Amino acid sequence: MTSERAAERSRFRSSRFKYVVDADDVRPRRRREEVYIDLIKRRPTRVLPQSVLQGLGSDDTALQLEAMREVKTVLSVAEQEVPSIKKVVRSGVVPFIVQLLDRESCPQLQFEAAWALSKIISSGTSDNADMVVDLGAVPILVKLLSSPTTEDVREQAVQGLGSMALKSAACRDKVLEHGAVAPLLQLLNANPRLSLLKAISNLCRGSPAPNFGHVKPTIPVLRQLIYSQDVEIISEACWALSYLSDCTDDKITPVIIDNESFPRLTEFLNKYHSPSLLIPVLRVIGNIAASSSVQTQAVIDGNMIGPMVRLMQTASFNVRKEAVQAISKVTSSGTHDQIKYLVSEGCIKAFCDLLGYTDFSSILMLCLEGLGNILKAGVAEKSSGACTDNMYALMIEDADMQKIEDLQDHRDFSVYEMAINLIESYFEVEEIYEDVTSKEDAPQTPL
Repeated sequence: MTSERAAERSRFRSSRFKYVVDADDVRPRRRREEVYIDLIKRRPTRVLPQSVLQGLGSDDTALQLEAMREVKTVLSVAEQEVPSIKKVVRSGVVPFIVQLLDRESCPQLQFEAAWALSKIISSGTSDNADMVVDLGAVPILVKLLSSPTTEDVREQAVQGLGSMALKSAACRDKVLEHGAVAPLLQLLNANPRLSLLKAISNLCRGSPAPNFGHVKPTIPVLRQLIYSQDVEIISEACWALSYLSDCTDDKITPVIIDNESFPRLTEFLNKYHSPSLLIPVLRVIGNIAASSSVQTQAVIDGNMIGPMVRLMQTASFNVRKEAVQAISKVTSSGTHDQIKYLVSEGCIKAFCDLLGYTDFSSILMLCLEGLGNILKAGVAEKSSGACTDNMYALMIEDADMQKIEDLQDHRDFSVYEMAINLIESYFEVEEIYEDVTSKEDAPQTPL
């Protein structure tokens, strides 16, 4: 019985093996891959036939749809290569596509046109985006956000405007000037989708900063969204708030993040471990703290320092780096009492421990900068008569002075120079020189 079952299992395996190999007479895998790669290489380089331009320029909706689908087919492959996008643009189709955006009588044409422009903007160059702007696409895309069209058309308009804002500050400002924020917020309030939030976030970022009057209406909505239960929504809202707080002056920062939002930020530091959330949260906190000593105190009163120091010591590398930057910003804007509080929360040891990341100059510079600010405060306290020694220098010596001394041999000149300056400025260095000169200058005994 056992041998019969074994034979049956063998026949079953054989039949399945034969079925897999012979099904549909498939080509060998390598040949399939070669054919696919060859198609990918060929299709982007082909020139759109004249019939496509004729179809786009005709009054026949069916011909226009057929032509737009041909454009979509080419763009679907061409989006992988910027030179191929340029060829599509140079074929002369973009002006026709912009015109079709306004065809309210045919939502399908509007969708195809919005999709094509979104691909050209996102996958092309900034020059391609500028061309789309110059052809008047921005006000039409903004109008589509509020028009009684299909959800698919509105979504493509969102994608196109968001990609345009990301291309350059000039494109971003054009989108803002045409009033995109209000309809985007209206859609976001009705249905907080990530694509909408990313478009708003892109409108808040960039250098030079956007006109604050244009983006100010986003702030109440963004502050509300950090209470979402969706981590991706929270993360993108925090990124938007970080862009706003990084690009504004001291008077505007308190408007962006109010005291009521601080407990929520502290909750993120204490309860969440995802770098995708913690990094933008730390960026927001660092920007707040750097704006003024008043805002630094708000961060301290919000009980954020201790959790950030803990993240410096225990989190993943990228989160540690962001926490170091935030704490370093606090030391740069903090008063002597505020720096004393930072020290009491263990930031000196955290800074010194991270000096062991010798392959990462950016972290080393942030740590040395933070320690330098703390040492400077120690000098001021000593000068005021509050103590006889720079207590912070003594604490650094106890923590790990050797790491700072080792950085005198670092290959990055900026790190080396900052380490030398700290040692020479704040620590008593006993220098021992070999008395070579005195030996050379001593009178020689004649032979």
